[in-house]
Amino acid sequence: MTTHEFEDIRPYNEAEIPAAMQRIASSKEFPLLASYVFPDRPTEEVRQEMMGYRTVREFQLGVMYHANKQILRRSTTGFTYSGIERLSPERNYLFVSNHRDIMLDASLMQNVLTDEGFDTCEITFGENLMRGQLVIDVGKSNKMFKVARPGSNAREFYRDSLLLSQYIRYVVTEKHQSIWIAQRNGRTKDGIDRTDQGIIKMFGMSQTKDRVASLAELNIVPVAVSYEWESCDVLKAIELYKRTKGPYTKQPGEDLNSILTGILQQKGRVHFAFCEPVTAAHLQTLPNATANEFHKKVANLLDQRICSAYHLFPNNYIAHDILHESNAYRQMYTEEEKNAFVRRLSELDSYKDDYALEELRSIFLGIYANPVESKRTFSNDNKDI
Repeated sequence: MTTHEFEDIRPYNEAEIPAAMQRIASSKEFPLLASYVFPDRPTEEVRQEMMGYRTVREFQLGVMYHANKQILRRSTTGFTYSGIERLSPERNYLFVSNHRDIMLDASLMQNVLTDEGFDTCEITFGENLMRGQLVIDVGKSNKMFKVARPGSNAREFYRDSLLLSQYIRYVVTEKHQSIWIAQRNGRTKDGIDRTDQGIIKMFGMSQTKDRVASLAELNIVPVAVSYEWESCDVLKAIELYKRTKGPYTKQPGEDLNSILTGILQQKGRVHFAFCEPVTAAHLQTLPNATANEFHKKVANLLDQRICSAYHLFPNNYIAHDILHESNAYRQMYTEEEKNAFVRRLSELDSYKDDYALEELRSIFLGIYANPVESKRTFSNDNKDI
């Protein structure tokens, strides 16, 4: 397969960066973006600097790195990470992450990689989000590549999945870049992080002769990202509520609203945990009788590592106690922390005229409480972690 097959989905190459920088710097949104990322610099100075960028790395280090720093400074109280010592800057990985925020899960991880001397990775970007020239230019200049959303046509779905699988393998093994991908389609909205075994199946579609060797070649690294204050928690609770009442259709601008809310909402402390890479030795211990059984066990292996590494905050324990009307985790939080969470919970009161409040509250609490259950579920079986 030639790289020409990837033309529709790939990020920009170096030759395309100068023109993209010109378009971004000339966009009507540029002054607002520049003032957010560089609040202490004149807009025209930033514009001229950006128009001089000639490489992806210059754009990422000159703009995106600082944009992430601003997000962290303005909307978090602490940013930590663990497990990076398991990895080597000399190797390429397929990072499979739980997915809580549309943009930040992958974007903030780029700063960790940069700070630790790793090259940044390519990032999956849903075609539903890649709309408008500015978004396309920023995304593709930031190593984002397009992923088709599953459609109703089985033949198209197979074709798109095979192309994605081939591209992932090409990037990791031939282009020598790492990749970030979510463990499932769309964000986890209920707080239950589980890997879609269809994702595992997709990984192997590009090399089917040996299941173990096919996945081992990709150097899969599970990643657990944890937010003290769940990104878009109220919006997620409302969406889940609506889904219980019938078919749910996204409204125009809903994804953009979630992106902006995720960026601006106070997130408290944030932690990224890089889990142990999945090796051939790990994969060879899994049942291999049928492809379906193998994919299911690999997905479960990733779930074990992600859920075990997930960093629980006081909010998770508070929500669990409130939801179950118990004090089982009372020693894990202070009265002040509980009061802060209850104040956040009380913000749902403003929706009482539109939704059944107790049901909405229960959904909201579940978003925070479910990671406690997940961690407890997988902590009893650490031998494969």
